[in-house]
Amino acid sequence: MHHQLKVTGMSCGHCVSTIEKAVKGLDPQAEVSADLAKGEVTVSSNLEVASISDVIREAGYENQQVSA
Repeated sequence: MHHQLKVTGMSCGHCVSTIEKAVKGLDPQAEVSADLAKGEVTVSSNLEVASISDVIREAGYENQQVSA
């Protein structure tokens, strides 16, 4: 499943790396890609979007799911 989230405060490669490590901590097989210009992260994983959102929040970034 592909989940797209709008992430507040993500402004550099370090932020992307932090978010990627957080998500992969839950699902090592997850594919995480970020668009810094849009402030969006796309996660391909079988995880529920709520779990992904929670772990990104725990990493220090507010986020919300982008409507399909």
